[in-house]
Amino acid sequence: MIPDALTPAGRELLRRGADDLGLDVAPHEEQFARLLALLRAGNERLNLTALKTEEDIVLKHFVDSLTTLRGGHLDGEWKTLDLGTGAGFPALPLAILRPELRLTPLDSIRKKIDFVRETAAELGLSNVTPQVGRAETLGQSAEHRGSYDRVVARAVAALPVLAELALPLLRVGGVFVAQKGPLSEEELDAGRRAAGEVGGRIIEVDPFTLPVSGDARTLIVLEKQRPTPAKYPRREGVPTHQPLFWKAKEQSR
Repeated sequence: MIPDALTPAGRELLRRGADDLGLDVAPHEEQFARLLALLRAGNERLNLTALKTEEDIVLKHFVDSLTTLRGGHLDGEWKTLDLGTGAGFPALPLAILRPELRLTPLDSIRKKIDFVRETAAELGLSNVTPQVGRAETLGQSAEHRGSYDRVVARAVAALPVLAELALPLLRVGGVFVAQKGPLSEEELDAGRRAAGEVGGRIIEVDPFTLPVSGDARTLIVLEKQRPTPAKYPRREGVPTHQPLFWKAKEQSR
């Protein structure tokens, strides 16, 4: 039996971060406490995250994940894919706070998806269906292509790469919420061009600071406007190594 691991200071940090975002975590604190305990225990076996301290995990995994709720784009009973979920972020915090979301955390590393699946079960999150795989493959499969209402991702690649990976998975009218660090004009311009190439457009750019820590973040929201051309996404690895309208060496967080 793994004990819950959120100290009074950790609970206060979680509340402060959520309050800054206009969110109420009080009814869900025990789930977050359990998530912290499970993440720490899993990390000892599986090396899931470089973040070790309670403060870092609460701020940079829990609160940081919840910033994807800014703007209300994830409010609703949306079929949502978390692109590159890793140890389950932002999917697990979103599933806790927004039980109406139907979440598919996606990662290519099986041990991480196994952890997410086991953790969701431990937390009683029936709205989480983890998936092992790559976005390039899912984006060309009949089952997944054009089937999601929302896609969300945290800082997994440059914006043009994210656009090519995410937009093919969305239905027309669907929305992609990408959370990154500070964004250069060059990356934003390349992201706009890439979005247009694969059937969408950027509809919102929201720079902000992470609650409590003050770390710089940018939320970029893209809308799918028309079907993605059949050639996108390109085969596995190509979007990352040969990004649309963007030199690979220029990629940033």
